[in-house]
This record gives sequence, C-alpha cells and structure tokens, in this order.
Amino acid sequence: MFIGLDLGTSGVRVVLVRPDGNVLDSAEAGLLAVHPAPGWSEQDPADWVKAARRAIRALAQRHPLAMERVEGLGLSGQMHGAVLLDAGGAVLRPAILWNDSRCHAEAAELDAMPEVRALSGNIVFPGFTAPKLVWMARHEPQVFARIARVLLPKDYLTWWMTGEFGTEMSDAAGTAWLDVGARDWSDRLLQAGGMRRDQMPVLREGTGIVGPMRPDLAAELGLPADVQVVAGGADNAAAACGVGALAEGDGFVSLGTSGVLLAARSGFYPDPASAVHTFCHAVPGRWYQMGVILAATDSLNWLARITGADAATLTAELGALSAPGPVRFLPYLSGERTPHNDAAVRGAFLGLDIAHDRRDLTRAVVEGVSFALRDSLDALRATGADLPCLLAIGGGTRSRYWVELLATVLGLPLDLPAQGEFGAALGAARLAICGVTGADPLQVMTRPAIAETIDPHADLVDAYSQAHADFAATYPKLKAMP
Repeated sequence: MFIGLDLGTSGVRVVLVRPDGNVLDSAEAGLLAVHPAPGWSEQDPADWVKAARRAIRALAQRHPLAMERVEGLGLSGQMHGAVLLDAGGAVLRPAILWNDSRCHAEAAELDAMPEVRALSGNIVFPGFTAPKLVWMARHEPQVFARIARVLLPKDYLTWWMTGEFGTEMSDAAGTAWLDVGARDWSDRLLQAGGMRRDQMPVLREGTGIVGPMRPDLAAELGLPADVQVVAGGADNAAAACGVGALAEGDGFVSLGTSGVLLAARSGFYPDPASAVHTFCHAVPGRWYQMGVILAATDSLNWLARITGADAATLTAELGALSAPGPVRFLPYLSGERTPHNDAAVRGAFLGLDIAHDRRDLTRAVVEGVSFALRDSLDALRATGADLPCLLAIGGGTRSRYWVELLATVLGLPLDLPAQGEFGAALGAARLAICGVTGADPLQVMTRPAIAETIDPHADLVDAYSQAHADFAATYPKLKAMP
C-alpha cells in the first residue's frame, strides 16, 4: 500500500492507494489562513502537522491492517510558501503563503536584475519565495538574521516525518532561487535574493527517497517502522502526475479557487515575458508550463456571497449555452498572474444596465474567468506548446454550462474524467510508488477513465472569439483607471 498526502491552503488530503494504483480510501482535515494586513496571507506550520496527523490517523482507524502494509508515502503541497527555521529547527514566524502580495516591490526589483529571468525561466512573481525573504530582510531583520533553513510547506511536513531537510525540483522551481533548466540551486539567484546555498534544503527529484519515517511517529500513525518518505511534488506537478500529464501534448485545465492551464513539456522552453510559469516536473528529466489566474471559482464564490445564493444555484439559472452576454467581467479580484503579472489590478463589471439581473452577472463572471484562461492558452501556445485537447478538472467542472462555455472559448475539446480519485494527492502516491518500487512513471501515471468529451459549440466559436478579443483589449483601459 502507498499514501499520498496533499497539503493545500484550505486543508490536508490523504489517500490510501493499493499497489495497482486504485484508491482504497481518503481522509481530510481543514486549515485556515490568517490575514494580518491587506494582501497578507499566513499559516502556522504547526497547524499543518496537526491536520496531517488527524487525516492519517483517520485512515489508520478505518483501515488498520492496510496501513500496516504501507511501503511509501509521497507528499504534495501548495507552492512558494516560506517556512523559516532557526539553527535548532524552531519555526521563527508564521509561514508566508503563495497568495500573499506584500512583497510586490521586492519581486519587481529582483525581476529587473540581470540574469534572473534567464536563470529561473520565469518572471519573479510577488507570490514566489525569494521576494518574501527580501521583504523579511527589510521589515523583520531580527528574524531574517536567525534564518538557518528555508523550507517550502510540504517539505516542512517531510522534515517533521523524517528529520531531513529536503525539497524536490518542481517545488524548488517556484522559489526564484533554482536554475530551472539545470535543475540546481543557482548561486547567482541566491546572491540576488540575499540568501546562501547552506540555507537551502537538499534537492531531489520527485521520485527520490528522503528516508524512513521516524520510528516513533510511524508507530503513532499506525504505519510500519520501515515506511519510506518520498520527496513528491508541488501541487500542480503532482496533479499532472495524478492525471497522467507527462508527455508533450498532455495537459489539463483546472477550475479551482485559482485557475490553471497546464501543458507538459519534453524540454525546457521558457518565455518569462509571457508570464507563463516554466517549472521542473516532479518526474526526472521533464518540465511543465502553466498559465495561472488567481480567481477562478473564487470569482463565482465572491458573487455567491454578495447575492446570497450558492454557486450551484447561480450556474443552474444560466440554462443552455448561447451567444456572449452583454455584461463583461474582469476577474482580477486578487490581481493577476498570466499574462499580466499585475498584483495591483482589480476586477470590474462593464456594460451594466438597469435591466440586468443576477443571471446576467453570473454569466459575465463565468465568461470572464473563461476568457482569462483563454489568455493563458494563447500564452502557452506562444511558447510552442501544442494542446489538441485538455482534461477538465476542479470544482467548477460540476457546472455543465461552464464546461461547455470553456470548451467553446478555448476552441478545444475537454475530457471530463469519470468519477473517482485523481489529482495532487493521487499524484503524490504515484510518486511514492515509483520511488519505492522503481516503476516507470509512464506506466504508473496513466490518464483517468474519461466519462465524456465536451466539444466546442461550433456555431458559437466565432462569437466567443470576438468577445475574448474585446475582453483582452479591456485590460489596458482598466489599468489606466485611477
């Protein structure tokens, strides 16, 4: 048996997987982020440990005999977070998370430095790890002076489990300290951010074995004494492993809290100016690229909060897909990454009329999110990515209207997976299987069964293409507003 653990922003999810890759059971434990100031987002790493403990124990209570047969545990988690440890391994302050924008000025400074984009393969976004540490040096110098190690969120759990300070390529690629093409820490990038190589965790590939779990912890969690902890992958890289997106032409679109359009790549093809993320994959010798929008279902949930109707009710009111609506929505409620790299821009409704109602606003929101994902597709194609079709995952895919709309806006067929477990936690378990058994990732990380393929509405493709062009032309005007 194998375990995959995914440390998300809102909770920890753990899956127990049979040797054939099928999921026996899963468990979850919730988490909350705190926001001490506007644009700030933090969590206490101790809460991650508590949540991981609860979720693993829940599986042990339900499946004690299966847990005694676990050979490996792989981890996945939220990217970019900064966990700061002193020389004794104590946490110096709450972790600063991926969706924290306090260091936008520091990110811009790093991004402008010579060689930074060329080595990292990416714009230095405000959410990345390196600018967080520059901010720390300026605003909390007494804390910064005590930093002995910096860990990413899932790697703090790895340290708790094994006592080893390590990370893997896909998570390290989102720090702006990694030479993403060479798959190694860059002394130039570290120097630019005021950091040292000895403060960095040991680098492994995602299938690399970190070591055995601490015997006392293994006993407490109902696991065998020799269970191996495998490095795992960043959340989207692990999700790609969970849905079998490893080869050129494989990809998925995720309608989650944020929106992701990911393309697996056979080589390193960076294009930082596009604001596409170019990262190491969690499997050796591979990379992936993705466009990221910061508010996908978050935009619909925001509308639900202010209208008093839940998201499912809102989308159910839309009926059958028709031509683009008269109201335009810019989904920049938290700023934007691809293609704008703009932490300051904010969202807007345009074209509102006194006759418009809740249904018009809902349609505008799901159209706006879909148009923003089309921006990401266009940016990915500019790097040479070829995506003949996409797997559609995430909570937003429960809306048939939204899936048909997205297929039409992207101009691509979307495959809907059959019911079952897939995604980051399963990907982490698959990385553990490969790490412990030596199995070929291409044999283990297969695509899920497809329940249905949603084709674009051919009669509406041109209308939505024009509507997207109008949407794209609106950003400069919105940016120019005081």
